[in-house]
Amino acid sequence: MPDLRRYALSLVRDATESEDLVQYTLLKAWEHRASYRPGTGLKAWLFTILRNGHLNGRMKYRREVPDPEGSHAAGLASLADQEHRLEVQDMQEALARLEPAQREALLLIAVEDLTYEAAAARIGCPPGTVKSRVSRARDRLAAELGEA
Repeated sequence: MPDLRRYALSLVRDATESEDLVQYTLLKAWEHRASYRPGTGLKAWLFTILRNGHLNGRMKYRREVPDPEGSHAAGLASLADQEHRLEVQDMQEALARLEPAQREALLLIAVEDLTYEAAAARIGCPPGTVKSRVSRARDRLAAELGEA
């Protein structure tokens, strides 16, 4: 045991961690005692288990993200989005029920972020007509979605 402790301490350079490593080694040795061949070096077998345990722990530690306050883990959480999906689906259905001219004008202004003049030039009508179509489309969507 003292030799295992010294070797573990030389590997990890922390007394608490070295004790954990020695305990891990003894536990693994006990679990796999059937694989030990009598007549071979018990000490060498234990040192091999300790070294492999240390190396496996280092590889695992390299992949871990330091997160002492849990802020990284909290950022990975994803809230349920079923309600959002239903709202998007409702919006798509309401848009589909708009008159084609109103839908086109609304999408050019709201989605493509065109000015009324640019939308009017694309549609081929006066800017005032685009403004009234967008206004009617917004009013109808608000009424259908219960936001009026």
